[in-house]
Amino acid sequence: MDMLSLHDPLFATYAIAATLMILKAVGMSWLTVVRMMQEKGGFRSPEDLRKTPLNPAPDPRQLEPNERVERIRRIQMNDLENLPFFLVAGFLYVLSEPSLLLARLLLYGYVASRLLHFAAYFTGQTHDMRATLWTVGSLILIFMTAKTLLTALGV
Repeated sequence: MDMLSLHDPLFATYAIAATLMILKAVGMSWLTVVRMMQEKGGFRSPEDLRKTPLNPAPDPRQLEPNERVERIRRIQMNDLENLPFFLVAGFLYVLSEPSLLLARLLLYGYVASRLLHFAAYFTGQTHDMRATLWTVGSLILIFMTAKTLLTALGV
């Protein structure tokens, strides 16, 4: 069984999609730090107010919420709420041996929906826009999960 090998195009498709989503999620942590440094605020812990080379002029106001930092944190929280489901659902879906074309459409479609969701959230688009993009990804997860369940049940 060569199924769980990067030489298998189906598993490689999953690996690419999963890797892109993991890199995006990790990148959000870096983006939060960059934004905090740009804003010189949005810190959360009292020890962040210690004088250091990165914070040479600490100010208690740095612990106050900063909308530009909080926006990035909300995007990251949304990723953390959704990414685990994708990683598991995508992996199980690949085990159901779908067609390569359908798997690529679904897995890369999910990645595209999440990247577009990020862009919409980052640029302050309407909730309707973000909800639409989230819904696309959610429906993909539901489809992959249902297909996996039906395959596992022999239906």
